[in-house]
Amino acid sequence: MLIRRERAMNAVAIMLDVAFHAGRTNTVSTAEVAERTGLARRGIEPLLQALGRAGLLESTRGPRGGYRLGKPRGRLTLAEIVDAVASDDPGEEPARGPLQDVVVGPFWNELNELVRERLVATTLADLLRRAEESGMAKPQDEPLTFSI
Repeated sequence: MLIRRERAMNAVAIMLDVAFHAGRTNTVSTAEVAERTGLARRGIEPLLQALGRAGLLESTRGPRGGYRLGKPRGRLTLAEIVDAVASDDPGEEPARGPLQDVVVGPFWNELNELVRERLVATTLADLLRRAEESGMAKPQDEPLTFSI
């Protein structure tokens, strides 16, 4: 499972952006997410679709449409996010031989299990707490306006 790093990290970044800026009640557009994450809009659309199919995001159409979390951030684990965008592409053919079978393969399986345990134990709420602890302030729902 040692995940395709970019795809998984981008999916987590997208979900964190949606959680931070929209949560379960407001929405954010694809363009807003792309701008804040520094990712190409065309590149994140397949990830948004995969996350939506998995029920992790909900989408709303129309001029005020966009994406919001599909369930509470405390119940959204990183493992769910990674699983939703995991590629079926087998990639390169793995090495074969006695050392691979006896040493490298089992060691890789141990690493995968450790990574998986951490992903299952970590929620979007945990990452949002990290953002707040680092001094990031959640954006206001409505811009403040003053009249005198």
